[in-house]
Parts: sequence; structure tokens; C-alpha cells
Amino acid sequence: MRLTTKGRYAVTAMLDLAFHSQKNPVTLTDIATRQIISLSYLEQLFARLRKAGMVTGVRGPGGGYQLSRSADNISIAEIITAVDEQLDSTKCGGKSNCHNNNPCLTHELWMGLSTQIRNYLESISLAEILLRGSVSEIAEKQNATIKDFL
Repeated sequence: MRLTTKGRYAVTAMLDLAFHSQKNPVTLTDIATRQIISLSYLEQLFARLRKAGMVTGVRGPGGGYQLSRSADNISIAEIITAVDEQLDSTKCGGKSNCHNNNPCLTHELWMGLSTQIRNYLESISLAEILLRGSVSEIAEKQNATIKDFL
């Protein structure tokens, strides 16, 4: 599976947004500060997430971003795919041309792993992660750390 920092940061940022935007929109600056992610990198990710219909921008004072639909209806796999990450463990991208234009010996093994990973990430929504007690604890610690920093 080729899950790079792009996919990890997108999931982290979306989870931060889901947690903090329950009352008001959240700025990318706030997410960048809490999650220690470059603001310019977040802007690139959110452009893709907006295009995929997962977030909407709110203009004006008190503006920022919010989820465009319920956290129950956004899967982790969907976030990763929206930022152009592939959920694929093969070196051929699933094209079966990994060994002299033919499948390699382990092609089916890696295809099976890719399917398992994809199914797992499709089965988990942002809302499910928010319900985990550790997420709230970590988010509150991040908020406290940021307030101390400012």
C-alpha cells in the first residue's frame, strides 16, 4: 500500500476538522497549528477534499472550513482517495504487468492485501473514529498545548 504523508495528513486534518467544526467553521491555520502540518500543504489537500465534496469553505469573519456532509458519511478510504492516494499494495498498480508485462509470482497475494486494506478503510467513518475516547483526549491535549503556545 502506498499510503504516504499526503494520505495520513489528509485523514488527520479531516479528523481535526470533524472534531472542532461541530459548532463553528475551522481555519486551516488552526488545523496546521494543532497538527503541525504546513499551511500551504493543507491548502493543497483541502482543495482536493473540497473538489471531492467532503468539505465546504465558509467566507468572512469566523469563516473557515466545515464538513459538507455528516462524519458518518465520510469513510477513511474516501479521504485517502480524494487526495490521489492509491490503496494498492502491488508494485504494478493492479495492472498485472509487474514482471515483464505479466503478473509476478506474488501478484495475487498483494492484490488480496490491497482488497483487505481497502475494505477495512471503507468500513470506518470519521464519526466512528471520533467516538473513540482516546481521540477526544488527544484533541483536548492538543488544544491545551496550543493555548499555552499562544
